[in-house]
Amino acid sequence: MKQSLEKRACELAVYMIETGATVRAAARHFGISKSTVHKDLTQRLKQYNPGLYSQVREILEVNKRERHIRGGMATRRKYKGDSGM
Repeated sequence: MKQSLEKRACELAVYMIETGATVRAAARHFGISKSTVHKDLTQRLKQYNPGLYSQVREILEVNKRERHIRGGMATRRKYKGDSGM
């Protein structure tokens, strides 16, 4: 079980580094919850692979700084009637 958690955390990290995906997008891609993705990347990965963790942390910080912009754009699309998909 522990090995699969470590493997999943590393796979999530590599996916986010390669694509620059958000936690929500990664969760959708892997079919798991946002909470699980966040816990894997912020807690488990820090123990298993500190080098990978530092790279993912940068992406998480960028996403955190930009989330208000994405939220505003989603609201704009909602009221314009454009689904954006």
